Amino acid sequence: MEENENFEAEERALHEQALIRREKLKKLQSEGNDPYQKTKYKVTAQSALLKGDFEAWEGKTVSIAGRLMSRRVMGKASFSHIADREGQIQVYITRQDVGEDVYAAYKKDYDIGDIVGIVGFVFKTQTGEVTVHATHLEMLSKSLLPLPEKHNGLQNMDMKYRLRHIDLIMNEDVRKTFFRRAEIIKSIRNYLDSHGFIEADTPILLPLEIGADARPFKTHHNALDLDMYLRIETELYLKRLIVGGFEKVYEMGRIFRNEGMDSSHNPEFTTVEVYAAYVDYLSVMDFVEDLYKTVALETLGTTKFTYQGHELDFGTWKRMTMTEAVKQYSGVDFDKISSAEEAQRIAKEKGVEIEEGKTSKGHILAAFFDAFVEDKLIDPTFIYDYPVEISPLAKRKPSDPTMTERFEYFVMGMELGNAFSELNDPVDQRKRMEEQAQKKRQKGANAEVDEDFLDALEHGMPPTGGLGFGVDRLIMLLTDSPSIRDVLLFPTMKPKK
Repeated sequence: MEENENFEAEERALHEQALIRREKLKKLQSEGNDPYQKTKYKVTAQSALLKGDFEAWEGKTVSIAGRLMSRRVMGKASFSHIADREGQIQVYITRQDVGEDVYAAYKKDYDIGDIVGIVGFVFKTQTGEVTVHATHLEMLSKSLLPLPEKHNGLQNMDMKYRLRHIDLIMNEDVRKTFFRRAEIIKSIRNYLDSHGFIEADTPILLPLEIGADARPFKTHHNALDLDMYLRIETELYLKRLIVGGFEKVYEMGRIFRNEGMDSSHNPEFTTVEVYAAYVDYLSVMDFVEDLYKTVALETLGTTKFTYQGHELDFGTWKRMTMTEAVKQYSGVDFDKISSAEEAQRIAKEKGVEIEEGKTSKGHILAAFFDAFVEDKLIDPTFIYDYPVEISPLAKRKPSDPTMTERFEYFVMGMELGNAFSELNDPVDQRKRMEEQAQKKRQKGANAEVDEDFLDALEHGMPPTGGLGFGVDRLIMLLTDSPSIRDVLLFPTMKPKK
């Protein structure tokens, strides 16, 4: 009861503040000072530049702009803090320097949250704080809603994600996370571009639902009267470009999967897929190590960092086959299991759940990996040589046709990426795709085989190494963020009623 009363009191207070701010706006507009009429403002310096290189700027006149974050009025002089994209800087405002009318408006009509422009000279106060002494002040935009109380900000995580604009205003660490995100994405692109890869854009709307396990979002194209699907990967189009002679190609973009949500899953997310002709999965493994090491060095200055209290190093990676990993963590050696029946019996003894229709030895090996291994892979680790049953697009190992030249890599128990020596045998590929589509249709989905892709493959694709990895999960690690929602500016949320 008391909690409800407090909430209602807060709501009333916010409503009253909003009404007061609207009255202030009407007053400004009636006086010919409509802040929304401002079209541009010349900014000559940012807060971090002035504070970081004070000696070079001392005494110089600058023009700054930003959000009014604090105000301390002391009669004929006042101190405020202005926030721009680089941080905050103090501003000293006096009636003598900005004029009596402007100073009176500053005291009566300005509110925390307003966007202001200030011209003034740079100095240090007696306490040593770098400050701009204002000689000109104007309002560039009026904030009609109050900001949260500055010491508490947005405490509710749901509201932080829904009201990201307020979260960014109030929380400098959140801004830094997304600046770091931009740096990481730039570093990835620079690495790929510098290694001769061509960036491509492939369709997001697809005319068919392919047989892959991921569930797509479905929509409808009215002009064509055609059901279409948001892409769940970029792989099949990028491989067509390899056939077409690109040889080195990548795409960074959004992928959409109509599946569950948790701390490491969002229905739309950013991936990079990379394909290079004439290399195999071991070459791609070396490539991943160097890419991640380079990105860490360029964005953090080191390959070593802490994630949620764990020390990690992108300069050191472990490598194990799936069979070796399962043996190490479960004690079961699948090299010594001779049949699917024996694998099923051991799975029952170990309490490993077997999905309907997935009773082969390879499927059960993968089930053991999920049950015993994945969450144990804390340090950067490659797991390679996957069963052919769960790798429909990967080339078989010549030494063991039941396995494929495929690897995934894990950090903190999260899968970060998937790669393989690409299957370029069109006959084998057709067979696997038809089997995959049939299994999906048996579950009620309208799965089809991508005939255009198979046509491309029949024209001849060179031996190719392919890689796909999640950008958001990498950013989680490099920003020490516990949830994928912390690194997505606007994560998917259920609408509030």
